[in-house]
Amino acid sequence: MSHAVVKKTETDTCNSSGSIGSLKQSPHPAQSHDAKLLNGSLTSHQQPQQQPRTNGLTHAAASTAASSGYVSVPGSGGSGISPAAAMAGILSGAGASTALPLPPNSNGLQSPYERYRADDSSYVPVGQFFAGRSVFITGGTGFMGKVLVEKLLRSCPDIRNIYLLIRPKRGQEVSARLTELLNAPLFESLRREKPKELSKVIPISGDITSEELGISEKDQNLLCRNVSVVFHSAATVKFDEKLKLSVTINMLGTKRLVELCHRMLSLDALIHVSTAYCNCDRTDVCEEIYAPPYNPDDIISLINWLPEDILDQLTPRLIGKRPNTYTFTKALAEHMLLKEAGNLPVAIVRPSIVTASLNEPFAGWVDNFNGPTGLVSALAKGMFRTMMCEKNYVADMVPVDIVINLMIAAAWRTATHKSNNLLIYNCCTGQRNPLIWSEFVKYAMCSVRKHPLEGCLWYPTGELRMNRPMNTLNCIVKHFLPAYIVDGVARLMGKKPFVVNVQNKIAKAVECLEYFATRQWRFKDDNVHALLHTLSPKDREIFVFDVRHIHWDKYVERYVLGFREFLFKQRPESLPDSRKRMVRLYYLHQLTKLVAVLLTWRFLMSRSKRLNDMWSGFLDNALKMARLIPFL
Repeated sequence: MSHAVVKKTETDTCNSSGSIGSLKQSPHPAQSHDAKLLNGSLTSHQQPQQQPRTNGLTHAAASTAASSGYVSVPGSGGSGISPAAAMAGILSGAGASTALPLPPNSNGLQSPYERYRADDSSYVPVGQFFAGRSVFITGGTGFMGKVLVEKLLRSCPDIRNIYLLIRPKRGQEVSARLTELLNAPLFESLRREKPKELSKVIPISGDITSEELGISEKDQNLLCRNVSVVFHSAATVKFDEKLKLSVTINMLGTKRLVELCHRMLSLDALIHVSTAYCNCDRTDVCEEIYAPPYNPDDIISLINWLPEDILDQLTPRLIGKRPNTYTFTKALAEHMLLKEAGNLPVAIVRPSIVTASLNEPFAGWVDNFNGPTGLVSALAKGMFRTMMCEKNYVADMVPVDIVINLMIAAAWRTATHKSNNLLIYNCCTGQRNPLIWSEFVKYAMCSVRKHPLEGCLWYPTGELRMNRPMNTLNCIVKHFLPAYIVDGVARLMGKKPFVVNVQNKIAKAVECLEYFATRQWRFKDDNVHALLHTLSPKDREIFVFDVRHIHWDKYVERYVLGFREFLFKQRPESLPDSRKRMVRLYYLHQLTKLVAVLLTWRFLMSRSKRLNDMWSGFLDNALKMARLIPFL
């Protein structure tokens, strides 16, 4: 099965090599008792009268899938292959995907996306759709999850309950973690204007890495009876995560959630959050599920069987052309979701690089240093000046509230327009409103100088390079040499050194981002664009995900103000003093450059008699010209 490339789109076929029809799903046998449904023996989406997903395999794909010898049977990790056989197949490359021919386009088929019509009496507004419904969210304490919870409470006021999967952490109970979450600045307007809405958020104790998600039987039954919409955003987003943990969270966690969803009595939509870069091994990425490099169940068997040190050695070979375990396991999770979903109403949202909010709940909100945020923060502090990046490539960033609005709209669409296709939405900006890296750096540089951080160490400057030796030299001279000098002075003064440690962290972050800054992709977003036009004008205003309305210069400025306030905890009142300090740093920076030039010139003059003679001749001629000025 791993050889088949799956097309899951309701729009036109994307003409890229290696995409074919769709993988066929077999409906699960049905049983007939509600008690069995709640304990996991029956699913409300597995009735004999329901039509299975019409994911017809082409003959070529079916032959390829059959030739892989993969048959799933009950067992460890769901794989019908022994660990030894899985290991042998992977190492021999038997699971590698192959390019299959595109099927001929079916003439006469119309896209099921109909534009909104004002006279359509059957239209259900998005907010009204969520009225009286209960929602289950994994990853609700993360960056995207927080924005999702806040948006649902604010824009869908009649929602019944929001169940959050929360892991007990460092001896802190889930109720305490929920209280801490709801006291965050993100929920300030809700606490002030609609405090009763916060009582709709109910914690569910669990752990995405545990069997049955670590949820008690009582809470499982509660979810199965009440939940009709599920948002799955729990994932490890660490690029350098160990393969074992990455598979456990991103793949096994997804599989366990799907098993729970099969038991839900009235599930209308399951929205899985993936990443646009899960197919970063190809340049053109359509809204389709592509063949994974290996059978997902084989990888699960390996992590259950092999010692972690052996897995670490195998990881570079397993991930192949992908840069990290995150993109690798996300690609496998999509294919596994297709296989396990059966007749569940599922959609996948693939955001690109998720950054600070555009407008909601307020502009510039961000709560972590991941991705570009950490690097721009280091730039603002004057500690980051050079990196490998192709300045004319698209920096495909998308504000977090754009992603959340799309997720909510995708859930509404999945529930109100039943389809046999698993739809995918590439949530990106590169096609409709591209921003190139050089523009992003220019806007960021202007903003961090206009709104400087307190305690800035040096005047912010920086340059993007594609010459690796030159970039390495600049890193040594501009990053690490000053860091060691500053730390040395700190030690002499009896203070704790920290700058070298910070530079090491910056270097690690740059290494993770470099792959994405030196390559370019074309993410097709036809499904997103079509979904936008099915919404009413009012819903488009409430649930904004049209990226064409982003003004990047203004957005980046709010982005900088956002991490200044929410990450560095610096108030706007401190800006006047910070700007005065920035002026002093500017003149100090210019003076330092002048001194460096003079010292370099002096060194060269002392080492070269010919250069000394040339300089003396130049000065003599300049003086002669100066004496002639009164006569001109």
